[in-house]
Amino acid sequence: MGKLERIVIVGASLSGLRAAEALRQKGFAGKIVLVGAEDREPYDRPPLSKEVLRGEWEPERTALTRDGSLQELDLELRLGIRATALDASSRQIELSGGERIDFDGLVIATGATPRTLGTKPPKRGVYTLRTLDDCLAIRRDLEGSPRVAVVGAGFIGAEVAATCRSRGLDVTLVEPMPVPFGPSLGEDVGRALCDEHRDRGVDLRLGVGVSDFEGGEHVTGVQLEDGNRIDADVVIVGIGVQPETGWLESSGLELGNGVVCDATCATSLPGVVAAGDIARWPNPLFDGASMRIEHWSNAAEQARHAIDTLLAGEAGGAPFAPVPFVWSDQYDLKIQSAGYAAGFDVSKIVHGSLKERKFVKLYGRKGRLAAAVAFGEPRRLIGYRRSLRRSPSWEEALEDAKS
Repeated sequence: MGKLERIVIVGASLSGLRAAEALRQKGFAGKIVLVGAEDREPYDRPPLSKEVLRGEWEPERTALTRDGSLQELDLELRLGIRATALDASSRQIELSGGERIDFDGLVIATGATPRTLGTKPPKRGVYTLRTLDDCLAIRRDLEGSPRVAVVGAGFIGAEVAATCRSRGLDVTLVEPMPVPFGPSLGEDVGRALCDEHRDRGVDLRLGVGVSDFEGGEHVTGVQLEDGNRIDADVVIVGIGVQPETGWLESSGLELGNGVVCDATCATSLPGVVAAGDIARWPNPLFDGASMRIEHWSNAAEQARHAIDTLLAGEAGGAPFAPVPFVWSDQYDLKIQSAGYAAGFDVSKIVHGSLKERKFVKLYGRKGRLAAAVAFGEPRRLIGYRRSLRRSPSWEEALEDAKS
């Protein structure tokens, strides 16, 4: 691989923007091309399920840049255009209009796409929430006190349900699992979250999936797999996302639930790195566990690290070893998680109580502290996030919790 003079970043959301900023901050003076499928400049997604959907924020407040800072990066912006293929041999990106762009270095940050239900054409009133346009369309439909059904009680679905209840709407939340987050965080945490929503007036339907959407051109109800029916004028489907890798299938890149990277965020092709929701890499801080993190802090941190790796070239980059950090705001409840709880073999509530919905729960794996989850305890969670960086033993973590 020769000198880097032209770097293409595919994906103009948080990871793509942070990658461009990092390049300029580190002195890269060459050409940077930022390609984005949406025709909007980079904006923040977390407020879409909360402040923007509630009508408290207008779209311009979500902008990730202010006061000309995007122009100062001196980017060639290619917005409203999708990347459709990567030709590794010619080191070119093909765009939706047929144009091909040369690159010396490439940052893949195309994120993920919401999963949908069924194969039939969607009815009006049935939505997924990923983009600002999605959010504004849902917000318009929430006027007039519609009956709302939310499918999926993960963080996005639960946040949307909370937002709709805060607007005084009738909300039914459908979750196929008996308890949300049961396998990943334990059923006690999932039940605490369910109790919060029930207390706020949400009609919870657990352990049942959706078989169909009813109505003509516009949805009028949701048919459940147990034979029951839910009246609904607006349906938001939040059943997770899938990495946006379709355009890379003929590239020769190693793919598998995302773009497979090494510990430095480098892909299987020289001069190509990945960051954000699309990147899967082994995190050495957690025994090399293969991770693909779909949250804000990782998208920003990983983009900057991927640029370090790209600029290092043949010298090689350092391993990317963060403590994953996730948060969700529902009603006035702040839920936060640090670490990686998957496959935990021991857990314990060390502060507060589930009944009060103000607690910290620790998770251990193979004798080490693996993760911490907090409801309404942000300061304590910050402390555990710091301690996770040194990978304490489970016994040490429990002893520290007493202090």
